[in-house]
Amino acid sequence: MFQPVYLDHNATTPLAPAVLAAMLPWLESRFGNASSRHEYGRQARQAIDEARQRVAAAVNAHPTEVVFTSGGSETNNLFVKGAAASLKPGLLAVSAVEHPCVLKPAAQLAKQGWQVRQIAVDAAGRIDSADFADVLASKPRLLSVMLANNETGVLQDVAGLAAQARGTGAWFHSDAVQALGKLPVDFRALNAAGLHALTLSAHKAGGPKGAATLVLDKRVELQPLIAGGGHERGLRSGTENVAAIVGFGIAAELAAQNLAEVPVRLRTLRERLESGLAALGARIFAVDAERLPNTTYFAFADIDGETLVGKLDREGFAVASGAACSSANPEPSHVLRAMGVAPEIARGAVRVSLGAGNTAQDIEQLISAVQATVGRLHRMTALAV
Repeated sequence: MFQPVYLDHNATTPLAPAVLAAMLPWLESRFGNASSRHEYGRQARQAIDEARQRVAAAVNAHPTEVVFTSGGSETNNLFVKGAAASLKPGLLAVSAVEHPCVLKPAAQLAKQGWQVRQIAVDAAGRIDSADFADVLASKPRLLSVMLANNETGVLQDVAGLAAQARGTGAWFHSDAVQALGKLPVDFRALNAAGLHALTLSAHKAGGPKGAATLVLDKRVELQPLIAGGGHERGLRSGTENVAAIVGFGIAAELAAQNLAEVPVRLRTLRERLESGLAALGARIFAVDAERLPNTTYFAFADIDGETLVGKLDREGFAVASGAACSSANPEPSHVLRAMGVAPEIARGAVRVSLGAGNTAQDIEQLISAVQATVGRLHRMTALAV
């Protein structure tokens, strides 16, 4: 019997069994508040400290640089708004292909006296070097460029960009939510190059929803979004989600351990998928750029992306027509628009994002399903003309 195939790992990932096992005690008998002084509280505090060490080790950071939050959106808002609140208004530059949880707080700051500029990308989704140089010449106070794009999978040379920006004195942040478990992430090396902050999220790498972190150079001054009891170095008040934080620690540790094997296998599967899609006439976006090993973003001429996603779902394949965090927006992908893709093509975009549990059989079955589904849709279009 055919089992449904999950191919939307950039949206979220299944909870790893070891992560669930580690979390369960903190959802049952170990329910203490980590701020309490008794044994229940001390156990919770120790668990958070150990998780902080695991997350830090996974990205070569120091545990004191790890600030736990509830998710990537909160974390990106914490940096963008928190850093801006500590500075006089000036230029805030973000890449044109950032996630909405960077673009929208930037737009809010534009109403508060900040000059906001989007850094252009080329046709492959990479930062345009000339435009970046022009941004730096304008002496920005804040910069944010994502490490890996959630839609196209395109990787940015964040270390190189940060090195170029060092002379400006700007605080430089990168959203690395999609990178954990898919490629090595070394905060110490990035920090040495000139990066000051990094966003990570548990549920993109086999961990639970509800836990993320801002890895932060302690020289950066942030104003908290949430004021209260002074948790997380005073940067994120609120009773800690101990179970989710514990799960994040285990997930980060596993992600680092599996880097030697999982990305290599996913790249092989992706290459087979893209050769099959290309043979069917698909346009694969950012094919010339360095990308995450698990991500394929494609479109077929005259085929609506939402329609194709719905048809494939009924065939048992879970794929996406864009970013799950902004799926309420019916407009063509802002990422593809920034890359110069025509709106009629961008509306056809479909994303396949592979995970550790996917197999070669999944890929062959998906290619067959796409071929049959696209064929039917083209026939329906021809009859309607």
